[in-house]
Amino acid sequence: MITLVVMGLLGAVVLVALIVTLGESNRQRDRALQAQAHSYDVMILARTLSGTIARSEASLGRYVISGRGQQALGQIYFDQWRLAGTQLGRLERLTQATGEQSARVAQLRTAYMQRGEELSLTALSTTYGKNSQALARYYAARSSPTLTAIDRTLDEIIAGERALLDARTTDAMRTVDRSSRIAGVLAIFGVLIVLGALVLGWFTLQAVGERALAQAEADAERERAEELSAAVTQATDELRVQEAKLRQGQKMEAVGQLTGGIAHDFNNMLAVVLGGLELAKRALTSDPAAVARHLDNAADGANRAAALTRRLLAFSREESLKPEPIVAAQLVSGMSELLDRTLGDAVTVVTRDEARGWLVRADRVQLENAVLNLAVNARDAMNGRGRLVIATGAATLSDHQVDHCDAGDYVTLAVTDDGTGMTPDVVERVYEPFFTTKEAGKGTGLGLSQIFALVRQLAGAITIDTAVGRGTTVTLYLPRDMAAAGPGVVSPVDVPPADMVVEGLQVLVVEDDPRVLVATMGALEELGHHGIACDAPAKAAGLLTEHDAIDLIISDVLMPGQTGPEMIAALAPRFPHIPVLFVTGFAGEANASEFGSHPVLRKPFTLVGLERAIGRAVTGDRPAPPEQIAAE
Repeated sequence: MITLVVMGLLGAVVLVALIVTLGESNRQRDRALQAQAHSYDVMILARTLSGTIARSEASLGRYVISGRGQQALGQIYFDQWRLAGTQLGRLERLTQATGEQSARVAQLRTAYMQRGEELSLTALSTTYGKNSQALARYYAARSSPTLTAIDRTLDEIIAGERALLDARTTDAMRTVDRSSRIAGVLAIFGVLIVLGALVLGWFTLQAVGERALAQAEADAERERAEELSAAVTQATDELRVQEAKLRQGQKMEAVGQLTGGIAHDFNNMLAVVLGGLELAKRALTSDPAAVARHLDNAADGANRAAALTRRLLAFSREESLKPEPIVAAQLVSGMSELLDRTLGDAVTVVTRDEARGWLVRADRVQLENAVLNLAVNARDAMNGRGRLVIATGAATLSDHQVDHCDAGDYVTLAVTDDGTGMTPDVVERVYEPFFTTKEAGKGTGLGLSQIFALVRQLAGAITIDTAVGRGTTVTLYLPRDMAAAGPGVVSPVDVPPADMVVEGLQVLVVEDDPRVLVATMGALEELGHHGIACDAPAKAAGLLTEHDAIDLIISDVLMPGQTGPEMIAALAPRFPHIPVLFVTGFAGEANASEFGSHPVLRKPFTLVGLERAIGRAVTGDRPAPPEQIAAE
């Protein structure tokens, strides 16, 4: 009886020991399987993150090369880079329990943030139209240490995870082997107890089967990872195809929106011009005062069309810039009549000057267009009726106090309305090119994006203070011009100074457009000058030799075969004493350095503007003619 009890106790002990041993083996197997699945997740996510970063940088490269012509590429770059950040966050969560891997992911996070700053500078340079700088930064970023650090860290993470996987698998196998040895020892004792031996044999067979199953499951997980990698590659190829289709669709949508807004604006202006001319023609004999009024209206419409053209050229960076010192308050006061005509009688315009006479250095036309755009937006926000305040001020900012502005003095120009205000989602997109809240065909969506580009070009900033139902205040921060001396520069008046009025000049007019050539010749005749027509830059040298008394050369800028600045550069050694006046409406890549010291007159121009420009050209300092130099 005691023996049976002892045998029963021994059998129970053997059974319990066998159960405990096999249970531990099962737990080790489960932990090994979980560790394998976790390691595969980490390695797959690391490879996916690498692919996302590569696609983001490739989209940025195409965006830089397109020179802001493909805005969708910039959005793709941003979305992919943000997706990479999300994937990096998942990788951090997966590796937070492993000290060494967590440290590597922390290094990856640092390299990712540094790389993001490098690429954002490249993207901003492209957005602001600084293509050469953007390309230089992009090619420099391709060899940046941060890119090498990202790739190296990702490889280290994958290699580290493989090492962890191997170590965990080895440890699990070692544990299973140890459990098997203990089970063998127990099996020897179980031989003495039939029931214990049978139970021990059954559990041993069960353990062997589960071990084989674990191996099969590990093989299945490996195959699943390979299939997933192939699926990612296929999805990437399909994404590239869809990306090309989306880019084409967005481009056509942007072009349609732009042309619709331009067509609407130009149709309105042409209606004013044609209507004014027709009314003037009807009243030509009956009402001379009405004729003058209708002609003034037609001229106003034409001037607005010219202003729209300048805004478009400034937006595309094709217009020649003429920076000059400007007193902001005087610029605003000089626009009072234009603002009144543009905004209508239902809008009350109030101006305030607290700028202390500080100057800014900018292109006058661009700055006037910025003020006009802000005023028109404010009028639309007030539904054509309300109070508009345009205030100029002075501010001294610390470093990065407002956006990215450096520390220093700034002239502020704020436009405040009491209109409907803007929602946060509209404010977030308000600087995007072609984005507008107006109806289709009612606006181009270029106004605020043009102002944003102008302010950034001047190293300033723009802020918007708005809320629904509270109105909007848009403030421009423009760096103070410390180089200019004196009380400031006033707007040019409509009548040229007496010492700049000249008559009876022999003027060579170089213009390839026959209609513009005829119009310019007629304007010169009206001003008392004698024009000599030249319809191609190649003929200029012969006409200058044939007419040895030419007092002035008026030249277009862009012409077939040779530009105006190129023609003047070729003629300068032979005719350095003849003053030059450039006339242009589209300067292309030309800039102030190509024009040199010669004045530039923008098309379309008035007789007063032409007379002023001629006076400025001929009264400037010029070298003496060759024969006078020889005589001296």
